[in-house]
This record gives sequence, structure tokens and C-alpha cells, in this order.
Amino acid sequence: MMGKNSSIEWTNHTFNPWWGCSKVSEACKFCYAETWSKRVGQQLWGDSTERRFFGEAHWADPFLWDSEASKLRSRRRVFCASMSDVFEGRDELNPWRERLWDVIENTKSLDWLLLSKRPENIATMIPWKSKLPRNVWLGATIENQQVADQRLPELIRHKAPIRFISCEPLLGPINLTPWLKKKGSIHWVIVGGESGPYARPMNPLWIQNIREQCQKFDVLFYFKQWGCWRPPDNGSFHSRNEIYLPDALGKKSIKLLKVGKKKAGRDFEGKIWNDIPVMN
Repeated sequence: MMGKNSSIEWTNHTFNPWWGCSKVSEACKFCYAETWSKRVGQQLWGDSTERRFFGEAHWADPFLWDSEASKLRSRRRVFCASMSDVFEGRDELNPWRERLWDVIENTKSLDWLLLSKRPENIATMIPWKSKLPRNVWLGATIENQQVADQRLPELIRHKAPIRFISCEPLLGPINLTPWLKKKGSIHWVIVGGESGPYARPMNPLWIQNIREQCQKFDVLFYFKQWGCWRPPDNGSFHSRNEIYLPDALGKKSIKLLKVGKKKAGRDFEGKIWNDIPVMN
């Protein structure tokens, strides 16, 4: 769940300043990071649970990636953090955050993607009070309309070179128009479904609607994955587990099959949607 050449489709590397977090909204219900940590014997989730920290070799990795990127004259994206939240409000994390800011400032060939479910904490935790460094991208996880209305005003307050939204897991329809219509407020939107044994299905109409909003306002759109559930696509997929979701008229006519994340893939309407911002 971390390191060079990440399996997460929209990044090159992942870096975790620590492991562990606490749940704050519906997107967290079946947290993949919590599941993974338990699988390797780590109990790290909850308000009172200790976090896991790392040594010098771990913290040296970003400098190696930066050196490689510099030699290749090609920027690399680093997702920070896949197993935690950089902006979790715990005082014992402050020294590790300070160390992270220093690493970011000294790895100029890396673009750091700081994705959070707590954008309300950004202003008091980042050291850059006016304009963020050009290699810092700020993002917020948005799973439904209620969360969008809460988190996006906090995200767009900050003058980051790239502001992005991750609608994963997408758990309901979302109208992003109030934030997308102002040019430069949001640069990139990622959409993805939920994976794991208890994955909740994602209605294709929700994806379609967000993609159309992005196209209307010239915002980059990236479809990451279906998760465990997807449409049968003219009989191409088969499963005993099926569900019917409402269409535009409210009739439960949209069939989804539970086929697993790998088999479900990441095509939508016959296309792979791979738009990613490019920094020069």
C-alpha cells in the first residue's frame, strides 16, 4: 500500500508519513486501508489508537524518487497518504507533518498529491500561508452531496496549483456545478467505485452525470475503477450476485453484477478515461 511504482492508477508513487486514521464519514465505513492494516496485524484505526511511524530508510525514499525524476527530466506524482490522512487533527502527528513539509519543499521534481477527508484543517496545518509550492496538489474525498457541500468550500480556499476531487467511493449523485463553473477552482475530478467484500454499488448514472459536468466546464475527468459492481455489458460479465438500481425515471432497471474489482475493470461506456493534469 505504499512505495515506488504504486498500483493506484492515477499516481506514480505513494508515501505515508504514518499509518492509521479515524473514520469521519460514510466513505470510511469499509475503509480499504484499515482492512489492509488489520491483514498485516496492525490495529491502527480509531481516535484513541496509536499510529504507526517509520524510520530513516522510509523517509529517504522520496529523495531517491526525486533524483530519478530529475535525471529523466520527467515529473512524478506522489500520493500522500494512502494509509492515513495528512490533516488528521492529532497533536502527536505535528512533528511528522513538519518533516513532511520539509521533504516536499526539497523534492522539486515530485508533485505531492495531498488528498484528505479533512480539508477544514488544511489552513491551520500547512506552513505556506499565502500560496502553496508549485509541487503541492490539494484534494478532497467527496462521496455524496452532503459531503461535497461541507468539504469543497474548504478546499477551494487554498491557492494550490492543482485542486482536485476524488469521488471514491462514489455513494450517490453529486452536483459539482457550483465549484466547477468558476474556471480554475477545481482542475481535476477522479471517480471510482468501492471494492472489498461489503462494497456498495455505484449507479452508472452518477458517473455519467459527473463526467458531463466536467466536460461542460473543461475540467479533467478520470475514471479509476468500477469497484466490485458493474453493468453486464451485453452479457460480457456473469455473476449470481446482482442488483437493480433506479434509472432516470426512478424505475429499478439498471442491472449491476458483483464480479470483483479486477474483473470489473475501469472502462466506462467503452472508453478508458485517463485525464491527468500535467505540470511543466
